[in-house]
Amino acid sequence: MPWIVGVSGASGTPYAAAVLRALLTAGESVDLVVSRASRLTLLDETGISFRDAHWKDDLGEWLARGADGKPGTFQVDLARVRYWNAGDLAAGPSSGSYRTRGMLIVPASTAAVAGVALGLSKDLLQRAASVNLKERRPLVVAVRETPLNGQTLRHLVTLDDLGAVVVPTSPAFYAGATHIQDLVDFVAGRVLDAAGVGHRLYRRWEGDLGGGGK
Repeated sequence: MPWIVGVSGASGTPYAAAVLRALLTAGESVDLVVSRASRLTLLDETGISFRDAHWKDDLGEWLARGADGKPGTFQVDLARVRYWNAGDLAAGPSSGSYRTRGMLIVPASTAAVAGVALGLSKDLLQRAASVNLKERRPLVVAVRETPLNGQTLRHLVTLDDLGAVVVPTSPAFYAGATHIQDLVDFVAGRVLDAAGVGHRLYRRWEGDLGGGGK
């Protein structure tokens, strides 16, 4: 069964790329939903136009880039990725009878957070998230916004009450980060931790003070 990965329009496309690469490295299958707004963010942050008719080529180019924008940094096998158009409300993930392991929204914009919390189902990303909540499957929401106003905070509390795990995209520094990719991978790793997916994206805390400098 696949993990659904929803990419919304918040800044932070490197987080989504790191999560996708790690899922595939772990041998997981992925159902990918890229919102309309996230295409604009991806174009702005990477220069890549994500096109439905050429999604595999565009996804391959995106995932091959490091967080610093350098192309050809990673090699990724996309054989276990299935892509669904965000406007396709008849897609598999729109139904509870379509079996999945859960869903990760990375990054999650405040609009996506609000839509899921309110049950709007305005597009496939929001609908798939609502389905995972009603089916009691894991839903991890990696919110990317600062500062957070009261309205968004209330929406996040609602998601927590509904059983979702809210993961702020806040990197830590105890893992000894020396590159922007390390900071991105820490956040991606925490998202995967919340989903119960194994990875080796960052050095875990083991109570050794000063370990980050090693």
